Amino acid sequence: MAIWDALAEGRAPRRYQTGQMVYLQGTKPERFYYLISGSVRSFISTGDGEERVLTIHRSGDLMGEASFFDGCPRVTSAMALEDCMILPIDRRQLDAAFQRHPELALPMLQYLARTVRILSDHVDRSSLPAPRRVARWLLDQPAAGDGVIRCTHESLGQAVGLSRVTVSRVLGQMAAEGIVALRYRTVAVLDREALDGLAQVEE
Repeated sequence: MAIWDALAEGRAPRRYQTGQMVYLQGTKPERFYYLISGSVRSFISTGDGEERVLTIHRSGDLMGEASFFDGCPRVTSAMALEDCMILPIDRRQLDAAFQRHPELALPMLQYLARTVRILSDHVDRSSLPAPRRVARWLLDQPAAGDGVIRCTHESLGQAVGLSRVTVSRVLGQMAAEGIVALRYRTVAVLDREALDGLAQVEE
């Protein structure tokens, strides 16, 4: 059983259809969400109308928990990329889950810290050279057991504020150096140590 399944005890998730908004940037965070199945795009809308993809949530992820805990308006929006089963959780339901499963408290804090780090990295990344932006983003993404990350050059570019052409050039160089392998709508990390080194290199 996934650790967050304890949040769903005795409750039925809601179905969200492809393209349906889960929550909106700037709204009051009265609940957060447990993604049971499907995938959801988390993004930031800029003042000039652009969208910056922050992350792609997969089954087992929590969403919107940072704003929920600090009580401030949401800094991101989330939209279903496919049909999803999602469990909304409000404060009363969370308190009840903690009473039944106090062991959830530490993993929840760790997950919250990870979310805050991702948001911070997104801000810091905007001033970095292109290879470092791409490398850091790849390192932050959850990968399958074989190191495969599901993304397109366009979506990666949206996430780090680069054009698709620039992302393709950077990934092509990484592939030539044996750091990644490029496949259809995926990037396979072959040498995580080298990718980590690239993420730290000053230019």
